[in-house]
Amino acid sequence: MASTTAAVPEVALRSGGARPMPAVGMGTAKFPAVAETTVKAVLEAVEVGYRHFDTAAMYATERPLGEALAEAVRRGLLASREEVFVTSKLWCTQCHPQLVLRSLRESLQNLQMEYVDLYLIHWPISLKPGPAVFPVKRDDAVPFDFEGVWRAMEECHRLGLAKAIGVSNFTTSHLHKLLAAATVPPAVNQVEMNPVWQQRKLRGYCAEKGIHVAAYSPLGGQNWSGDGNAVLDSEVLAEIARARGKTVAQVALRWIYEQGVTPIVKSFSKERLKENLGIFDWGLADDDLRKIGQIPQKKIVKAAGIAVLGRGRVHVG
Repeated sequence: MASTTAAVPEVALRSGGARPMPAVGMGTAKFPAVAETTVKAVLEAVEVGYRHFDTAAMYATERPLGEALAEAVRRGLLASREEVFVTSKLWCTQCHPQLVLRSLRESLQNLQMEYVDLYLIHWPISLKPGPAVFPVKRDDAVPFDFEGVWRAMEECHRLGLAKAIGVSNFTTSHLHKLLAAATVPPAVNQVEMNPVWQQRKLRGYCAEKGIHVAAYSPLGGQNWSGDGNAVLDSEVLAEIARARGKTVAQVALRWIYEQGVTPIVKSFSKERLKENLGIFDWGLADDDLRKIGQIPQKKIVKAAGIAVLGRGRVHVG
């Protein structure tokens, strides 16, 4: 029997055949990836109510995610694979028209699935074909064939292997270039977004074009330099959290949800996973929104260079 959990709201995507996207997702980027840890965390996430899971070829978590979801079905925690929304991503070394379909098929084999609900171009960067190795050499960068790669993404969609297709880390100029070539427009743009990097201009552009925004690093988790976390250490958010009887993380996630954006939040702790779902039965006041709107903005994940680590964190050098 499938688990009975509190319902998470869903958002319809502009893509034929795609099921609605649950309004919060679990991220699985963890470095180094440990298969047993990922399987355990995903099973616990299913138990507390997650139905939306985000992975990528580059994370090396597709296989354990697929194993965990298959086990959840066997245990009766899920009625079937159709109950979950799964996203994966095309890595930069595969951003070549002739490699896109092959890369998706490899991801599906890893996931033990016949389709993904959403397939994203991970970065608007193309590298020489080959394995994802770190650091990436600047000399490996090659021109990105927006039209050719997107045509191949559209073929993945046409074949039913990806119920929806989209992009990640695309700016307005990248999207403008892509939309000019697209027959099937991207359903989603997954970008860094949180109260200290609010992406107002990009969100406005995506809303105008009917592209749903998903937020990675919703709690500032990509700041690996050891100099604190601008989201979780925010006094503005802490003050609102105290007043509302919530955690800072819940305030940040609720704010993202109220912007019409889907947070992809990574935690492998069952208590935190549960806490991160506790954002749907309360709201922020106008004064809270005003204060959050005045938080100084600071981008954490930068794509100025091309030595890439982790979820796409790019170090200039």
